[in-house]
Amino acid sequence: MLMADEELHDTDSNDQKDWQGETSSEAATDDAAKSENAADETAAEDENYGVDMEKVEAVLNATADKATLTPQMQRMMSRQAENTKRVEETIKGTKSNPRWFVPVFCALMIIGLIWCVVYYLSPSGSWPIPNIGAWNLAIGFALIMIGFLMTMGWR
Repeated sequence: MLMADEELHDTDSNDQKDWQGETSSEAATDDAAKSENAADETAAEDENYGVDMEKVEAVLNATADKATLTPQMQRMMSRQAENTKRVEETIKGTKSNPRWFVPVFCALMIIGLIWCVVYYLSPSGSWPIPNIGAWNLAIGFALIMIGFLMTMGWR
C-alpha cells in the first residue's frame, strides 16, 4: 500500500538524463573496439591454421606454384580447376535464341491484342477485315497464342 500513499511529483525536462546521447557515443566506441578485435581474430586464425590468406587467394586464382604447396592446397587447386572447367563446358553447351526472337513474339502478342480491340471498337465489327465478322477475333486470338507459344521456347 505504499504506492497509494506516495504523492506524484513533477519532473523538469532539464533534470532528465540524455540517454540517447549516451548510447550513441557508447555504440561508436563499441564499433571501433569490435573492428580492432576482428582484425586481431583474423590474424590469430591465420596463425592457428598455418595458412596465409595470400596463398589461398593464389590457389583459387590458379596462380600458385604447385611444387611449393601442401598436398591439401594442391587438392583444393585441382578441385577449383575442375569446377571452372565444368562451368565453362556448361556455358558453352547452352543454346540461345536469335536476336529477333523476343521482338517477334512481343510484336505478335501486341498486334493480336490491337486486332481484337479494333474489332470491338469498330462500328458493327467491320474492321480490321470487313465482311468476315467474328473471324476477326479468331485472327487476333491466333496471333496472341502464337506469340505466347513462342515465349515457351525462349532461352
